[in-house]
Amino acid sequence: METKKAAPTPAKQVYHYTSKDRECLKRAMYFESKRTSRKGFMAVGTVVMNRMTSGAYPDTICGVVAQRNQFAPGVMTRTMDEATAPDLEGASEAILAGERHPDVKDAMFFHTNGLKFPYKNMSYVTVAGGNAFYEKRGRDGELQTPEPLPTGSYMLAMAGQSLAAPQMALTELANAPVMQKAPVQTSVEAAPNEIAVPQAAALQGDVSASPVAQDAVPVPRPAMATSEPLPMIIPVPAPKPLADSQQAALAQRMMIYR
Repeated sequence: METKKAAPTPAKQVYHYTSKDRECLKRAMYFESKRTSRKGFMAVGTVVMNRMTSGAYPDTICGVVAQRNQFAPGVMTRTMDEATAPDLEGASEAILAGERHPDVKDAMFFHTNGLKFPYKNMSYVTVAGGNAFYEKRGRDGELQTPEPLPTGSYMLAMAGQSLAAPQMALTELANAPVMQKAPVQTSVEAAPNEIAVPQAAALQGDVSASPVAQDAVPVPRPAMATSEPLPMIIPVPAPKPLADSQQAALAQRMMIYR
């Protein structure tokens, strides 16, 4: 029988990020989404990822967000109050973990919703967070910008984090022997006429006696006395007295046989 080897899975491209990159991502999501909803945060974050992986923009998060005349003015310098955006932290972590807004697709551009522009290559895909997101496509429907990488073909990892270490930990966990619990001993091995003190105390409700802290001291159990069974006595009924005629006949027979 011939066995076919499975095709090797292509290695994912890894983009490393720092704590500063995480801050840049949060700033872009905060100042561009009007802080309206998690969907608005996710849509802006997806655009940042699309640009970073397209090859037409810088290949770092801060490089994309800080690019001149691309995002909101002062996005890197203005004060950010995260208390006004309770979903911001969770949305940024979700983007770094690989989650994307499903309707943004390959869009790398957006503007405030409601504005109109005369350009014919603006192919709108969705509206979220007060913004309208669009792709640049020609009349034939082809993208006019480099296509970003599909989400499943790359991953983000914290700078300095070893990707082999988590995988090694998972492998060791899978190959670790299963620990079995020691069987609970339910009987006390003692002589037929002996019983352990801790067990006797437990039976009597004494909580001060501990089978762990104290050694079991055998105590003799009183033996049962044995005896032979008594013979069965069957009472014999007394004979009934004979009548006078019967007694006279019996006396005459006795005289004859003498």
